[in-house]
Amino acid sequence: MKSKHYLFYGSERYTQAIMRPIDAAIKARGDKVAWFFNGPGAEDLQSDDILLTSVEEVNNWNPIAVITPNNIVPHFFPGVKVQTFHGFDAGKPRHIYIRGFFDLYCTTGPKDTEQFVALAKKLQHFHVEETGWPKLDYFFTQLPANVAPVKQPPTILYHSTFSPSWSAAEILYPEVKRLSQTGEWKWVVTLHPKTNAETRNKFKALENENLQFSEADNILELFTDADVMCSDTSSALSEFLLTRKPVVTFKNRRPGPQLIDIDKPEDFEPAIRQALSRPKALMDSIESFGGSIHPARDGKSALRILEAIDRFIENGGKNPKSKPLNLWRKFKLRRQMNYWK
Repeated sequence: MKSKHYLFYGSERYTQAIMRPIDAAIKARGDKVAWFFNGPGAEDLQSDDILLTSVEEVNNWNPIAVITPNNIVPHFFPGVKVQTFHGFDAGKPRHIYIRGFFDLYCTTGPKDTEQFVALAKKLQHFHVEETGWPKLDYFFTQLPANVAPVKQPPTILYHSTFSPSWSAAEILYPEVKRLSQTGEWKWVVTLHPKTNAETRNKFKALENENLQFSEADNILELFTDADVMCSDTSSALSEFLLTRKPVVTFKNRRPGPQLIDIDKPEDFEPAIRQALSRPKALMDSIESFGGSIHPARDGKSALRILEAIDRFIENGGKNPKSKPLNLWRKFKLRRQMNYWK
């Protein structure tokens, strides 16, 4: 039987971390996959990866599906257009990013699925299947069944988003500096790749025996050792909550009972102490929140995405209505890629 061809489309380095489990699932089936980057990321590919660098090469590859975590995808690529998302809902509900580029949305859990299905019934130009998020597949296979007790000394993971209006990095910098110098807790600091260089350098300069500045591309690698995460409005905090451990946030755009949210720097230390005490009401809220955004913990989301693509194609590969013309966004994408055929 002839192998199926798939294509991963990305514009950021994080694409690899999300797509790798799907890459493995495709190859386990005996099928083939290639990568196309419209931005950074190609330089991180492995030696045996297939990299396509032109639209002509994509057309010759002729994928049955183009899979991406992006909010847009080249409409002129062949194949079913599939979105897997690049993170959990942070400051805005994700369904507002429905822009008429995709045939199939693969949602992570009931919270997203409900919103997307309601819009799919109304708009009828895309299909929705709840699959889980592939980036977490390996993560879930390594996650212990029970939450480990707080270590001594505890490890605090500090992460901030890059958006100036959402980031608390500059505001909480003095507190992170002060607390890291007491020696009571261990600190690991990681900032969004797009964080400005000045802020990044300030935190990096804090490194001491109690504080490590991490350049890890995949923040999931830092979750196991952390007892508490501190953040602001970043989608990474939802990923951390799936470990069933507490998160302290500063002026989070969508606070809830699953978070300890503060709005003054002087409340930072008391909030961390509260998180380390793991109060029952908080832990119950974290458990409930995890079930709403990603109930599947079997590490098989990548496989479910491929099965969803199979079903969509077997059912005709089309939705009841055509996607909207979307002329302005399509023009901008063509101009960016300098492709006019």
